[in-house]
Amino acid sequence: MEAKKLIIQRFQDSIALKEQNIKDDALVSTIVKIAEEIIEVIKNGNKLILCGNGGSASDALHFAGEIVGRFQKERSAWAAVVLNADVTTMTAIANDYGYDEVFARQAEGLTKSGDLFIGISTSGNSENVLRAVKVAKGKGAKTAALLGKDGGKISNEVDYPVIVRCNITARVQESHINIIHSICEIVEDALSQ
Repeated sequence: MEAKKLIIQRFQDSIALKEQNIKDDALVSTIVKIAEEIIEVIKNGNKLILCGNGGSASDALHFAGEIVGRFQKERSAWAAVVLNADVTTMTAIANDYGYDEVFARQAEGLTKSGDLFIGISTSGNSENVLRAVKVAKGKGAKTAALLGKDGGKISNEVDYPVIVRCNITARVQESHINIIHSICEIVEDALSQ
C-alpha cells in the first residue's frame, strides 16, 4: 500500500476502534470507576503501582509521568511507581526467579492496602502482570488493568478490567493512551479545584 494511503487507513482504523469504544458502556463506566478509585487513592495518601511489557511498559511510564508530574494543570505531585522502570531490579529478579516474577516480587515489596495496582497488557495474558495482580490483591490493594482482545486471564482477576476489544496491538495501544489521558484529566479536574 502506498505510504500516504497507509497513513490515512491507520488513522481511519484508529477512529473506528475509538467509535466502538464510545459505544461500549461497560468500558466507559469502568474507566470512570478507575478515575474515581485513583482520586480516593490520592486523597488518602496512597500510590498507584503500574507495569506492562514492551509498548505497555512505555504506557505505564507515560501514565506515571502524568500522575507524578502533571497532566494539564499545575498541582502538587502524586505518588506513582512503575515496576518496569527499574532495570537493575527487574534483571536481578528475572535472573534469580524468572521473568514471570519480575513484577510480582516488586509488588510484594511495594504494595500496601489502599494502593491501586494497574497492569497493562494488550493480550490480557501477560503472565508477569497476572502474577503481580494476584500479589497486589493479596496485599489488600485494589486492582485494574488496561487490556486488549477479549481481556484474557487478567480480566478475571482485577477489580476494574478495561477491555479494548481489538486483536491489533497497535490499535489497542492507541486506545490505551486515550484512556490514560482521559483518566488523568478526570483526576486532575477533581483534585485541582
